[in-house]
Amino acid sequence: MTLQIVEVRSKRDLKAFIHLPEKIHQHHKNWIPPIYMDEWDFYNPAKNSAFRHCDTIMLLALHNNKPVGRIMGIINHKYNKTHNENYGRFFNLECNEDPETALALTTAVEDWAGKKGMTKIIGPLGFSEKDPQGFMIEGFDQPMVVATNCSLPYMPVLIEQCGYNKEIDLVTYRLDIPDGIPEIYHAAYQRVNHNGGFTMKEFTTKRELRKYIRPVFQLVNEAYAEIYGFAELEPDEMEYLANKYMFILNPRFIKIVFDKKDQIAAFIISMPELANGIRKARGRLFPFGFLKILREGRTTKMLTLYLGAIKEEYRNNGLDALMGMKILDTAKKEGMTFIDGHLVLETNMKMRREFEKLGGQVYKRYRIYQKAL
Repeated sequence: MTLQIVEVRSKRDLKAFIHLPEKIHQHHKNWIPPIYMDEWDFYNPAKNSAFRHCDTIMLLALHNNKPVGRIMGIINHKYNKTHNENYGRFFNLECNEDPETALALTTAVEDWAGKKGMTKIIGPLGFSEKDPQGFMIEGFDQPMVVATNCSLPYMPVLIEQCGYNKEIDLVTYRLDIPDGIPEIYHAAYQRVNHNGGFTMKEFTTKRELRKYIRPVFQLVNEAYAEIYGFAELEPDEMEYLANKYMFILNPRFIKIVFDKKDQIAAFIISMPELANGIRKARGRLFPFGFLKILREGRTTKMLTLYLGAIKEEYRNNGLDALMGMKILDTAKKEGMTFIDGHLVLETNMKMRREFEKLGGQVYKRYRIYQKAL
């Protein structure tokens, strides 16, 4: 039987779509399965409000009626309107090393997006840059982290054979945690004290964090407005993201800085890396998977920086150094040995310089591709 491309329309189809990567990555030691409970919520418009301002299509490639590939098409109307674009996105592209399957899936999404008036398609990119983005092009032998795309080495080759080329790269820095606080941070810390008026709050319980969720995401909306791929978060999207990650957050690795008016001036969210625990749990929280994940959080030597922002009016005041000092201090006390800087746009030179001042080196690279329609 020839290859078929079918739209996901039933719960059975969706189950096949969600679990297909398990088969494709069964021999991929670095792959991190998703937490499947979260996956079902992600694809549920009643749970994930991003569907409200996006057109979507989910497709399966079938060979002899068996799933061999998948892809999701997204048109984020809110993002397109804000940025004056007519771009579609492809997301969740997974298949074996088969050019025919890759071409059939991408062509189907291109046709769908073209019929809706899109002039270009980019990806891998989800509803926003909070979703895993890009195909890995460097660093396949390095540790993977949660919320990144654990793609296989042949995926960039396949997508380029489908007529795609580079849109933008994202890099990940590795930073070994120093024995002492770097001198460059001491100078900046003195500047913060001299300017005065800032206070930092640290946390020990998740309950303490709850009341800061919305103010933190409001600052994200301000600070990330011009970031590639970012779509402004609405209140229910803030709650969705908070609920999704609250289980795996360690409050000790979250720092919030307040100004004289007791308003959030800056924050940083980092997390002991749980990838190995999620692998051991095979993405299932129950009956005992959550224990494996929590145990990994207590024993891992790797810290991942996930999210941070400084209010524009307070930048260049040393708040980055203040938060950096506190994160390094906590990481050292918890026995961490190195930090994964997560994804940084290659064009974000300010953030890149911060990592490089501390001796950080790029050790992974991801690429978002584009194709004119």
